[in-house]
Amino acid sequence: MSEGCNESRKRNKKQYMSGHYHKRWKGFRELEVGMEGILITCNNNQKKCMAEALDLLNEYGDKLFGPEGDTAEEEDVDDALQREVAQLRSFGPQHVKRFQALDSGAHNVIFIRTQNLESDRLVHHILSDISSTKKSKSRTILRMLPVTGTCRAFEEDMLRYLPTFLEPWFKQPNCATYKIAFKSRNSSHNKRDDILRVIPEIVGRLNKKNKVNLTDPELTIILEVIKAVCCVSVVKDYRLYKKYNLQEVVKEDAPKPDVTSSQTEVNTTEQQKQDREEEGEKVSKEEDDEEETDVNKTEQQTRDPGEDGEKESTREETAQQQDKETDCGHTGGK
Repeated sequence: MSEGCNESRKRNKKQYMSGHYHKRWKGFRELEVGMEGILITCNNNQKKCMAEALDLLNEYGDKLFGPEGDTAEEEDVDDALQREVAQLRSFGPQHVKRFQALDSGAHNVIFIRTQNLESDRLVHHILSDISSTKKSKSRTILRMLPVTGTCRAFEEDMLRYLPTFLEPWFKQPNCATYKIAFKSRNSSHNKRDDILRVIPEIVGRLNKKNKVNLTDPELTIILEVIKAVCCVSVVKDYRLYKKYNLQEVVKEDAPKPDVTSSQTEVNTTEQQKQDREEEGEKVSKEEDDEEETDVNKTEQQTRDPGEDGEKESTREETAQQQDKETDCGHTGGK
């Protein structure tokens, strides 16, 4: 009995402590203003998504930027030992990894903090490779959105931060067509209509040639608000890469209809229809001609008996006249 009670107590204590430590970890490693990285969305499997995301980013990060911690210059053994001792004695973190998973503050959303690399370039390279090879790299990752800037998710803070942030893409002499992709999670600080009204005003002040294009823009301004943090980035090929969705990019594109062949088929169909109508008109005209001929024949046949009777009556009158003249001639002779 005592052993069973001790085991239950240990188990309950372990469950309590695990939840306590989870809360501490969650509060310590969380998305904050000033960070850069990548927002990754998933579907109800955050742990597996986090592992796949780190593997994927490390794979392409090594290809694009070289292996992590790789230095071109050779370091002396004594210098290396002194550096390690200095790191052990320092109060700060001993080693900052290239990719570090943090809690984003939203369900099914993971934030991967990046160090000393261009997150927008990395994500675009991943999507470009997956789109060309059509080879799936993950089962749980849905979208990968680079975050190249963050600020507080309040209108006055965004108005101060965004003009400077957007200058490299939209300030004279640079100009482009653009659209805005806005998403808010666990936040009520901003309304969608207000964001869609404010951002074009800011971009328009940078260069009047910047125009909104909702169908095929050159650039897309992504605004992801999570709690009190606004994550910002400017990306290209947003529509081409299916809103940066890894699962949709892998799918084969539907074949586009051949406009030439379709037009040819339409013209052929119209020509056949016109030919049939002309043939029908010819047939109906021939039938009308035949009907008119029959009517004429009938009328002719109807008129012929009367004409024959008139001719017979005329012959009879002529014969009677001749008989009278003959009788008169005989009478005169007597």
